[in-house]
Amino acid sequence: MALEPLTPANTTVVLVDYAVGFANLLRSHNLTDHINNVVGLAKTAKWYESGLVVTNGESSKPSGPLYPELLAAIGDHPVIERTVDFNAFLDESFAQAVRAAGRKNLVIGGIATDGCVLQTVLGGLRAGYRVHVAVDASGSPSPEAHTAAVQRMVQAGATPVTWFSLAAEFQLDPKFHDAPHRMRLMQENVPAMAMSARSFVNAVELGTHSAASA
Repeated sequence: MALEPLTPANTTVVLVDYAVGFANLLRSHNLTDHINNVVGLAKTAKWYESGLVVTNGESSKPSGPLYPELLAAIGDHPVIERTVDFNAFLDESFAQAVRAAGRKNLVIGGIATDGCVLQTVLGGLRAGYRVHVAVDASGSPSPEAHTAAVQRMVQAGATPVTWFSLAAEFQLDPKFHDAPHRMRLMQENVPAMAMSARSFVNAVELGTHSAASA
């Protein structure tokens, strides 16, 4: 595993097949949490200005278009529709988009972990990229399928990450040292952590008030 930090300048986030029809099959993760994590990952790429490649199968197929929440997060960013299944790198338009981003690190999330994510990760490794798997923004029809796929990818040389840990690593980039992005992500997509921060701030304010009144 390379110890060089992931930065917006050296990383492309790849979002694979977050189609509404596939979401109904997920059993490895709670659907609400899953969509929240996917949107958090997309916002991380957009706000920190990393590379971003988004792909889906043909939207006219039963799997359908991308999650509406994801489409809202990426705005007018292009979506590459593939006719080739599983390994997205076999689609030349996708492979060219990743090459054009010009970054050696990939962070890949998608559906299903044991299908298109697994094969696209292996394809990225074969192409010479340093590949990371966004494990909490990916999902499968069963916990066993998700876990086994992650294990296989790790054994092949990929590195597991979570979407919010990626945002924290991007925040270390000097360009974004004072940017509000991570706090905004916390407030919008990590509600438990946001509540804890509010509790801490409230305790500090109460302590300050008590000290001033003494």
